[in-house]
Amino acid sequence: MRLRKRAEFLRVYELGKRIEGRFMTVFILPNENPVQRVGITATKKAIGKAHDRNRAKRLLRETFRLSRVELDVISVKYDWVLNARRSLLMVKLERPLAEFREIAAKVALTENF
Repeated sequence: MRLRKRAEFLRVYELGKRIEGRFMTVFILPNENPVQRVGITATKKAIGKAHDRNRAKRLLRETFRLSRVELDVISVKYDWVLNARRSLLMVKLERPLAEFREIAAKVALTENF
């Protein structure tokens, strides 16, 4: 499921926890839904041209999709906002995927933070 409305993103930014990574910044906030939800951003300031922003968003969407198994282990369901960083464009999918899985594992260990 995806976050779509500006208000949903703002709620996660304001009330959630921020986790800095090398390829992305992750904001998470527990939600009341039975599923994990994700919102993805790639700003013009951080990434640049439209084709680069589109690639960054595709990489982050695929990262989230491939991490479903790790996310299903977490009993608390979260709203996730993934903000792309410029360094994301310089690497293949494996590195941001590994970074996101580390973040998910950290969240699983510290549930109800």
